[in-house]
Amino acid sequence: MMTESENLILIVDDDPEITAALARGLALHGYGTVCAHRVDEARARFGEGGFSAAIVDVMIGPESGIELVRDLRAEGDRTPILMLSALSEVEDRAGGLDAGADDYIAKPFAFDELVTRLKVQERRAKRAAPALRLEPATRTVHGAAGHVTLTEREFALFATLWTHRGEVMSRADLFDRLWAREGTSSENVVDVYIGYLRRKLAPTREYGFELRTLRNRGFVLESLADDEN
Repeated sequence: MMTESENLILIVDDDPEITAALARGLALHGYGTVCAHRVDEARARFGEGGFSAAIVDVMIGPESGIELVRDLRAEGDRTPILMLSALSEVEDRAGGLDAGADDYIAKPFAFDELVTRLKVQERRAKRAAPALRLEPATRTVHGAAGHVTLTEREFALFATLWTHRGEVMSRADLFDRLWAREGTSSENVVDVYIGYLRRKLAPTREYGFELRTLRNRGFVLESLADDEN
């Protein structure tokens, strides 16, 4: 379940005790967390986006965290990833980094070191964030990942969120702005179109923004480039 924390970390480990301990420790440092205990669950979570970084164990049950990272990078996901494992040999560290992980930390570790390494990767990701550009005439969104042409309603929703970036937009507010006058009866249409945007503009970090869902509040679009100003 998503959190309202500004800094959201995805923890991928098959041991519930380890994920719970990491979640508790990160909460003390102001982080929200989402946990995944299987590779397929982790893939779904990465697909949702909204994470400032991820902690991925080298082995996730019988499956390889290194292969998960390799596949994510091949698919264009650029979420900062810190590999975590009890394996400390040079070849294991090299394997994780070669797959596309941004850093590697071996168990046991000092929690302050883990947090410091996460913060370093978050800062690097923000410095690398591309500028996003909207082209209303063609309903096109341009970013480092390329460009995507949206439907009229998709573009109207994205432009509204972009104009109000950094602000929480409630579902009711978005519905009233874009759908109410047409007689659409359900606010669920907002969630449907938010899903369209996430799929078409994935990975969102490549376009220079994050689109977060805040439980019981609505949605907020955050420009990564604005964070550096």
